[in-house]
Amino acid sequence: GHGCAISTASASLMTEAVKGLTIQEAEELFREFQQMVTSDSLSDSELPELGSLNALAGVREHPVRIKCATLPWHTLHAALENRGTKVSTE
Repeated sequence: GHGCAISTASASLMTEAVKGLTIQEAEELFREFQQMVTSDSLSDSELPELGSLNALAGVREHPVRIKCATLPWHTLHAALENRGTKVSTE
């Protein structure tokens, strides 16, 4: 696909992270990733340990870029739910 560097990096890291996971495990990872990049109340020590995905934790400091990091994840979430609708980060 095409996208900005953050979106492309997030999609690449996501595909590596979900390989071999069950649907339930992938959904849990989706929730943990969402929390990591959107929660401004968590300190760095409280962030979930998500391996290489933690490289994207810094986007929470740049609210305009959170959508870039989460779009691939919303797409995965929609696919896991077998939705045939357009994906949005809204």
